Amino acid sequence: MNMNKLKIVLAAAAALLAICSCNRKATEDTLKTGDLVFVGIPMDYSIEEGSMDEAISSATGTTEELDLIHVAIAEVSADSTWIIDATIKHGVDRHPLDTFLTDFTLKDGSFPVFIIKRLNDPSKAEEFVRNAKKYLGQPYDVHFLPDNDSLYCSELVRDSYVGADGSYVFNAAPMNFKGPDGEFPLYWKQLFGLLGQSIPQDVPGTNPQDMSKSAAIHEVSVKLVK
Repeated sequence: MNMNKLKIVLAAAAALLAICSCNRKATEDTLKTGDLVFVGIPMDYSIEEGSMDEAISSATGTTEELDLIHVAIAEVSADSTWIIDATIKHGVDRHPLDTFLTDFTLKDGSFPVFIIKRLNDPSKAEEFVRNAKKYLGQPYDVHFLPDNDSLYCSELVRDSYVGADGSYVFNAAPMNFKGPDGEFPLYWKQLFGLLGQSIPQDVPGTNPQDMSKSAAIHEVSVKLVK
């Protein structure tokens, strides 16, 4: 091969590599249907004392820098981005991304950290989102119990990400409501006391912190807030 032909081949290869790199970057930088949006706050962030977020933080917090207090499901249509999640404010609801960002604006006006994770096998992503829509209108599960016609955030994800054969993408594990000191935070004592039930310690369930570590998903470089 003469030098001119070699230059042409190398230039073509470089162009192809650039195109592939750009396409891959576009894929990673774009939110996709079925992506999971985890809401994280710094471990040293001062949450309002006595709130549910504080109680969740106390029970699921680790030695990591971020405490993940919520998880939501993304649905991307031709011209809009929607969020499907379960919150005390809305129950199980589907709303625009802007509503989600407003709801999770911190008390100082800043945003929490949003971590986007994508299924390693996204072939059933749209099916999982359709599953999630079947739960719209159900109330938030303040009881944190399975199979009671209400759902908390990670429970919605687990119950939606189920294959046709009934297999779950995300595993359940015994839930923990105790703080690092081994005691139940006051919030949980008061909440379950008002509900007239015992604290469901060790009942099978999920939480965003553990779910984010699942081997079935990986982090992608998507920014919700520019």
